[in-house]
Amino acid sequence: MAKAQTVIPQACEQSIVTPKNTGRYLWLPIQESAPEGKVQVIVNGMLLMEQNVRMAREQVDYYVALDLQPYHGKEALRICVQNVPTGSVCFKKLVQNDDADYALIDEKFRPLYHHTPKRGWMNDPNGMFYKDGTWNLYYQYNPYGSMWGNMHWAHSTSTDLIHWKNEGVALTPDVWGTMFSGSCVVDRGNVVAMYTASRPTPFGGDVQAQCIAFSNDGGKTFTKYEGNPVLTAEDKDFRDPRPFWNEDVKAWNLILAVGQEMRIYSSPDLKTWKYESSFGKEYGNHGGVWECPDLFPLTQTTKQPNDQTTKKWVLLCNINPGGPFGGSATQYFVGQFDGHKFTCESMPKVTKWLDYGKDHYATVSFYNAPDNRHTVLAWMSNWQYANQVPTKQFRSANSIPRDLGLFTCGEETYVSVVPSKEMLAVRGAKAKKPTEACEILVDVKGQAEIVLSNAKGEQVIMKYDAAKQTFCMDRTKSGDVSFSEAFPCVTTAPTYGQIKQLRLFIDRCSIEAFDADGKMAMTNLVFPSEPYNNIKVKGGKVTIYEIKY
Repeated sequence: MAKAQTVIPQACEQSIVTPKNTGRYLWLPIQESAPEGKVQVIVNGMLLMEQNVRMAREQVDYYVALDLQPYHGKEALRICVQNVPTGSVCFKKLVQNDDADYALIDEKFRPLYHHTPKRGWMNDPNGMFYKDGTWNLYYQYNPYGSMWGNMHWAHSTSTDLIHWKNEGVALTPDVWGTMFSGSCVVDRGNVVAMYTASRPTPFGGDVQAQCIAFSNDGGKTFTKYEGNPVLTAEDKDFRDPRPFWNEDVKAWNLILAVGQEMRIYSSPDLKTWKYESSFGKEYGNHGGVWECPDLFPLTQTTKQPNDQTTKKWVLLCNINPGGPFGGSATQYFVGQFDGHKFTCESMPKVTKWLDYGKDHYATVSFYNAPDNRHTVLAWMSNWQYANQVPTKQFRSANSIPRDLGLFTCGEETYVSVVPSKEMLAVRGAKAKKPTEACEILVDVKGQAEIVLSNAKGEQVIMKYDAAKQTFCMDRTKSGDVSFSEAFPCVTTAPTYGQIKQLRLFIDRCSIEAFDADGKMAMTNLVFPSEPYNNIKVKGGKVTIYEIKY
C-alpha cells in the first residue's frame, strides 16, 4: 500500500491545493450533511474540470478520489476548492497516493452478487450492449459522492452477467452539460453511444439535448461527435434516447422520453433525425415524468392452433413518481410498431407494471444480446429514498439480470419476467438455513405464507393468496426502516393465474421474488441488522441453495 501524503493548502481567499508530483489520486474527504462546494482543476489558468463536492467541514464520512492521471505533466496544476470555509476539517485530511483502495469501507449492506460501484453514487443503467462474448454495462455515476449529482457514465463488463469488472469512467461532463441517460448500439462492429447532455440555465431549470459518441475499441473509450448535439428541442424533460436498428424498415429508429410522452424518430445515419410520431396521451399511468424508454419486439408461440408464432412490440416506460406503491417504477405497453408509429393493443386506461416491488426502476435491455434474448437490468432503488438508504461509501445496486417474454391472461398480453439462465450457473450447494446470499425455492400448494427472520426479531412476511391470485411482501419490520417514511410498506402483485413455484433471491439488502413461470416479479430492498437465517413456510416445500459469488 502506498504511503499517504498529506497535502497542505496554500492560504488564499479560495483554498488552493497544489498536488505533489507523485501519487495518482487526490483523496477528497466527504461529509454528506455538508453543503456542496466546488472542486476545480486549473491548468495554466484554464478551468479543465469543475464538480460539486460535499467537502467535509466538521467530520469525514468517507473519501472519494480525484484522479490526477489526466493532468500529470501539466504545468501549473492547481486544485481550487470554492465555497468551503478555510478552517474546515477537509483541508487537514486531504491525502494523495497511488492506492486505488485507500480508506475503502467494508459495508455490511454491500451486495455479494449484484453489480455495485466500488465508491460513489449509481442510478440508471445506460448503454448496455453485448459484443464478442462480453456484456457491457454503463451507468449514471457520481464519482465525487454517494448522493446524486455530477452525472458521468461509468463502465463495467462481464462475461457471465454476474461477476463485473470495473472499467472506469467512460463519458465525462463537457460544454454541453453532464452525462444523463442514454443507450449504445453496435454498428458495423463499432459502438455508438447516444446520450442526453443536461446543463443548467441562468434562469433556472436546465437544457437537455441529445448527443452521440463513438468507440473503435469495443466501448472502452469514446470520442464525442464534433457536430453535437444531434437532436434538440425546447421541451422540458427531453431525454433518455434509445436508438435501435429496425430491419423491417432498414433504418434507425429512436424512442425518446419527453415529459409524459414518448417520441419516435427515424434516421439513416444516427446523426440526422426525423420526427415520426408520439405515444402516451391518455395511455397508462401519468403520475409522474416518463423516463428511460425501450422499444423492442418479442415473439409468443401459442400451442393452439398449430403452434402459431406472433410478434408483438413492447414499449418500456419508466415513470417517477407514479409507481403502484409510490415513487418510481417500470410500466409497459404491448402493441405493434411499423417503424413510424407505436399502436398499443390495450385500452388507454390499462396500466401494466413490469415489477410490483418498490425498488425496480430505469429498466432497459441489452442491445445485440445473443440468441435473440431480451435481457434487462434495472436500478434497484426508489427515488423516494435512494439518497438516504443506510449505506455510506456507495449507493445503489442493479437487479439480477432477467429475460423477458410474453404470455396471455384473459384478453390481455403481458410481459413475462424470469431470472436469466446465468443465475442457475451460480447456484451452489443446498443449505439448511437461509444465508445472506442464497436462492430459495418454494414449491407452493395453494395458499402459502413465507416468513424470513433473524434473532433480532426482524422479519419479512410473504403471502400467496391462491383464491385472489395475489402475492404480497411485508417489509415493515424488515430491519432499519427509519431513514424514510416511504420505506416501510406492503407491496402486492397480481399473479395472473396459479403459482406453482416461487424463486426468491436474497442478497444482504434485497429480496427479489419471481413466479417460476414468469408471471410475477417483485423487488424490495431490506436492511436487517443481521442476516435472515430462519425461514418458516406454511403451504409449501422449501429448498435453499447457496449462491457462488
